[in-house]
Amino acid sequence: MQLLTVSSFLDEQLRITDFEDAGLNGLQVANSGSVTKIATAVDASVESILKAAALKADMLFVHHGLFWGKPVPVTGALYKRMALLMRHDMALYAAHLPLDQHPVLGNNAQIEHVLGWPVSGDFGDHHGKAIGKEVEFRDEVPLTELVDRLRERLGVEPDVWAFGPDRIKRLGYISGGALTMLQQAIDAGLDAFITGEPAHAAYWNAREEEITVIFAGHYATETLGVKAVADLLRQTFDIETVFLDLPTGY
Repeated sequence: MQLLTVSSFLDEQLRITDFEDAGLNGLQVANSGSVTKIATAVDASVESILKAAALKADMLFVHHGLFWGKPVPVTGALYKRMALLMRHDMALYAAHLPLDQHPVLGNNAQIEHVLGWPVSGDFGDHHGKAIGKEVEFRDEVPLTELVDRLRERLGVEPDVWAFGPDRIKRLGYISGGALTMLQQAIDAGLDAFITGEPAHAAYWNAREEEITVIFAGHYATETLGVKAVADLLRQTFDIETVFLDLPTGY
């Protein structure tokens, strides 16, 4: 399979040109031109590149790539990662916000499939685009049941700020580090907000506004879209894919 065939397919499927993003979306590092096996991971790290190389992958698809914001010198950790990619003739493709927001493959859209929760609509405005999902249950669900489901399906131990009701009817869900959108959940009158990781600055606002916040892990909540892309690539191109599980504890 030609690298440009795969990368062009991903560009189109993930609509990478539609987003204002701090990260560079798309093909970040090329290889010599062909793809026989694709590894997927949340982060482009030395460890993920080495594991992909050990499995004879010649392309790595990640959520968090190498390039963010303005250009920086290729030194230190960035040099090590790029040198390893080139040494192993491995292409790198990254999709940040496009993978969070995608209506089918996205980290947030996948909760309907992975968690079995009824998505009622979009939630969480980010630069004019709704990035997360709102869930509305037909009957109120005990908070403990939601936490148990996250623990079971994502393999994490959620951290809970139980400042809202014991039974949840409506919640907002945004993967990763989206606690800055807490106020949008409050303004929407939601019972709970689920995201990846906590921050000190939001604690008192959540407590005083009496909204429950559940933290299911930045890493864990962003494995869902990566796995969905791996499935799509395998089915579309009849190519071997492998997910590299490299949790960070956050």
